[in-house]
Order: sequence, then structure tokens, then C-alpha cells
Amino acid sequence: MNKKYAKYLLNKTCQDYSLIAGHFSSKREKFWPEMQFLFDDYLRQGDKVLDLGCGNGRFYEAVQAKKIDYIGIDNSKELIEIARQRYPQARFQVTDALNLPFPDNFFDKVYSIAVFHHIPSKEIRIQFLKEAKRVLKPGGFLILTVWKIWQTNTYWKLIFKYTFLKLIGFSKLDFREVFYPWKDPQGKIIVQRYTHFFTKKELKKLMEKVGFKVKRAGILRRGGSNYNIYLIVQK
Repeated sequence: MNKKYAKYLLNKTCQDYSLIAGHFSSKREKFWPEMQFLFDDYLRQGDKVLDLGCGNGRFYEAVQAKKIDYIGIDNSKELIEIARQRYPQARFQVTDALNLPFPDNFFDKVYSIAVFHHIPSKEIRIQFLKEAKRVLKPGGFLILTVWKIWQTNTYWKLIFKYTFLKLIGFSKLDFREVFYPWKDPQGKIIVQRYTHFFTKKELKKLMEKVGFKVKRAGILRRGGSNYNIYLIVQK
């Protein structure tokens, strides 16, 4: 992907989520219980934890009962403001994930839930992972999830559309990339979110390229046809 276009997509994603922040947060009110094991199995008392792309902060609910030093970051000012209102006892800040304002070897765990599929181009994805690795302590874990939409009708319609546009020269996106719509309660499309559809194999290769050790990978089901791929990797 062209570097200039990738940078445009990064900025567009931030603007998109700022635009839909209130509605998006209302659809993400509760912690997803099927993800509880990602926190229960890996968090330890006293851990320093970074929630990378925290959105409205809903995953703070998974750690607030534990003695955890938690920081949530996001590049959307609007979502961070919502997070602060929801959880005033927690620490949240507006931060660029590609240039984290934390020292090397600072966190025990970094969580990035449903964020990585919005990062455009292999080059920027590697930069994202390198920053996460830099702030992790030796032996620390990155716990990451992305959407898995392969089995849905929506996926096949979008893939067919954007593959066709790519082949005839009318799309700057890479293959297996689409603009995924966010609709208001009346069904009107508000924004078209850039999304890359990963496979487990692709994710593992990226992690290994950056120097992470893949410890565990699998599929999470959120009910119906909603699935996510998860990876636990170690520095």
C-alpha cells in the first residue's frame, strides 16, 4: 500500500471513531464475558497494564477488581472523554499508538482488543507491534484480538466488491481489505471504516517477524456469527 494513502487511512480511522464515539460506546457498554480468560489467565497482582486502543474503557471492568496498575490509551479524544466519565478512578490518555510516551520495558502486559485490523499497511503494522514490544518488559505478554468475519455473508459481499475494484484499478486498498460501514439506528451509513481481514497464519508471521514468541492462538465466539481471532505472544 502507498505510504501516503496508509497515513490517510490512519487519520480517517481516528476521525471516523471520533464521529461515531457516542453511538459506538453505546454498543460497547458491557465487557465481553467470553474474553474474560484473556485477563484471568495472564494478569498477576501488581502488573502494569496498557490497554492499547481502549475506546470507551470497557475492558477496565476486567481488571478493576484486581490490584493492577492500569493505563488506557486511544487516539480518539471523544472516546477517551467517554472512558474518563465512565471510570473516573482509572487513568486514560489520548496517545498515538505508533509513538507511545512510555519508557522501554515498562509494562507487564499490553492488551489490544479489536484494534489491529484498523492499522493499514504491513509497514505500519510492524511499527505498531514494535512499539508494543518496546514498552513491554522482557517476558511480558501482548494479548491481541482482531475480527474474524470470513464466514459471514457481509464479508463475502465486501470482499467481492473491493477485490473487483482492486483488479480494475479503482481501489487503493490491498487485497482482503474493505471499508466496513457503521450505521446509525435508522440504518443510514455514517462512516466507512478501513478494515483488514487477517488470518491466524498472517498474524503469526507478523508477530514472529517483530521477534515475539507466539504462545497461544485461537478463535473467540461472541454469539451468532461474531468471531474474533486472539493471539497471546511473549517478548
